[in-house]
Amino acid sequence: MTSSPVRQFQTPRGTRDLLPEDYSVHAHILSHAREQARLAGFGFIEPPTFEQAELFARGVGEGTDIVEKEMYIFEDRGGDRLALRPEGTASVCRAYLQHGMANLSQPVKLAYHLPIFRYERPQAGRFRQHTQFGVEAIGVRDAGLDAEVIDLGWRVAESLGLTDLKILLNSIGDIEDRRAYVPLLKAHFEPHLDRIAPDDQARWDRAPMRLLDSKDDRTKPFQTGAPIITDHLRPESAAYYDSVKSHLEALGIPYEERPTLVRGLDYYTHTVFEIVPAHADGSQVTVLAGGRYDGLIEQIGGPPTPGIGFGMGLERMAHHLREQDLAPDEQSTTDVLIAALGEGADVAASRIAGDLRRRGVAATLAFGGRSLKAQLRQANRSGARFAVIAGARDLADGNVTIRDLQTSDQRQVAVGDIVSELAGLATGREYTQPQD
Repeated sequence: MTSSPVRQFQTPRGTRDLLPEDYSVHAHILSHAREQARLAGFGFIEPPTFEQAELFARGVGEGTDIVEKEMYIFEDRGGDRLALRPEGTASVCRAYLQHGMANLSQPVKLAYHLPIFRYERPQAGRFRQHTQFGVEAIGVRDAGLDAEVIDLGWRVAESLGLTDLKILLNSIGDIEDRRAYVPLLKAHFEPHLDRIAPDDQARWDRAPMRLLDSKDDRTKPFQTGAPIITDHLRPESAAYYDSVKSHLEALGIPYEERPTLVRGLDYYTHTVFEIVPAHADGSQVTVLAGGRYDGLIEQIGGPPTPGIGFGMGLERMAHHLREQDLAPDEQSTTDVLIAALGEGADVAASRIAGDLRRRGVAATLAFGGRSLKAQLRQANRSGARFAVIAGARDLADGNVTIRDLQTSDQRQVAVGDIVSELAGLATGREYTQPQD
């Protein structure tokens, strides 16, 4: 009787393992993003991975693709209906309300990097679980703040070395502006409903502005000639948009007005923007995007409170860095590999490794009792700069050998001197004896 083969598990569709070479790129992106956020006065927040599903239904919008098609919803053992976080803004706004941040100096500036979960078709740089860096500035409605947030996104991209970018900018007004504008837009598309994409037919009734930035080839021909909202803004909304543009110009930030840019979430008002490659042609190229959401906190049960922010997918950003050959090489995880030869040498090697690590030197032991040649081969593969050869015979005389793996030069040093020797050599800094 033959036994059935053991199942080999794979990552679920739309997810992936973040391997060391990918992790180093993510860490590189985050270090730049966090530093630019710090320079702009943002503190950091981390809300829970799951929230009450109703938070996103009310905040993001019942008719959005996220709520209707993409949320991971479950009921816990207590009967609560919860959802894995599909975006960060609603969670941060809930935290702003829950923790009384309206009593702090406004605006409250918060940044975060979080796992995001959406059941959607996997695409280049987009996964069902991805990591998002984002910022939210809550509590003030000011065109200068809009420009500051856009500038922050621009500086993140620039600090990572990305070039040939452009900012797409638009105003979608507020509820009053759209109350007058949307009937005109619906009237434009209504004669063509039977010829546009089915998903856009459904949007015509509940979210008609989404038809303006549809990427479906069946809808695109009918976008031509559609009324644009910036021609229908009330004077105060038009003046706010003009002020945002003036602030961007004062900051020296280039932008391109895109009247069809509307973004995909119900909570957006007034300023919306995307940063994309200048040659962008398609829907999966956005570097980062965001906008103002002055009605969101009110929708989730708070008082009218303005806000603006953006989100940036790390996987998408890593994709752009690799396209421009800007992704950093994987960093070596060790400075020194310690090879042990002969009886008792492994114990001495462990002691040397511990001493080096306590002095800030990354040290790896070559386990397995292999030959010196095999251990040195491992040292070269590890990316270590130096190998310490701890042979039983040399150890009996109180010595070990240091080999420079770049030049193959080697020399003997006393065991008691190994830490001071390598603390300076491996890390490029002078070794300082710690004070008692």
